[in-house]
Amino acid sequence: MKLSLHVPTPLEYFGALVRSDRDFPLLEAATCIAHDEYPELDVESVLAGVDRLAQRLQRQIPTDAGPMERLRRLNDFFFSQLGFAGNVNHYMDAENSYIHVVLERRRGIPVSLAVIWLELARALALHAHGVSFPGHFLVKVGLPQGWVVLDPLTGRSLGMDELAGLLRAWRQTESAGRNAASFDPPVGLHLQNALPREIIGRMLDNLRELHRTFDEPVLLRAVLDRVLLLRPDDLGALRERGVLHAREGRVDAALRDLETYLRRVPRAVDAPAIGELVLELRARHGGTA
Repeated sequence: MKLSLHVPTPLEYFGALVRSDRDFPLLEAATCIAHDEYPELDVESVLAGVDRLAQRLQRQIPTDAGPMERLRRLNDFFFSQLGFAGNVNHYMDAENSYIHVVLERRRGIPVSLAVIWLELARALALHAHGVSFPGHFLVKVGLPQGWVVLDPLTGRSLGMDELAGLLRAWRQTESAGRNAASFDPPVGLHLQNALPREIIGRMLDNLRELHRTFDEPVLLRAVLDRVLLLRPDDLGALRERGVLHAREGRVDAALRDLETYLRRVPRAVDAPAIGELVLELRARHGGTA
């Protein structure tokens, strides 16, 4: 009897990780995002490396340490001993979103640093969560005295005045573009726990924006594939991938995405333009759908 073993592709691997919100493996899912540029990356070795860091940290914690002491020791270990910090000189480098590179360089952006920090916090049984704050990802920890909100670039706690200042700066940036919101929720509504799925989505959205800005269609399409596995109802990503397929001459794939988009949102503002593109693609395809 001949056995046939299917080795999952990196995209299938990612899809399996993000299929369910139950026991969502945040660090593993975040790490395998790098497969698009590092297809030979050994994710298990990265996870093992973080486990070793967690064990080093645990050995430094007194057995009777309370939550505040564990948090203090975690921040000292992460920011002082290991030297993690923001990559302020190369903030727009896509590798700031690749966990294995962040671990090697000890530099990243808020959300990638937060993923590693949260894994170490979990090893110390701290009640910690990510916070998908507008413009700057944060983390928070539940202590007996209440919640503490921290900047994952520095470990510094942020008061409500500082958080309000971050929010004002973000709103000013947004109001200068097309994404200005008519309703501005108060600061507290932006401090909800970020689900692991939302954290991975934020990482992918960062990469999506970078690859779009630097006109990197192959990497952009790879990120959109992951976005649509993570958020199947993201119609903006579906449309963007379809247009990208069309731009690169993949007519069948473009028609699948764009026709699905039009079926699901026939009254979208851009439906006429997308409809014209579909007609053009059908003509190029010999008139078939």
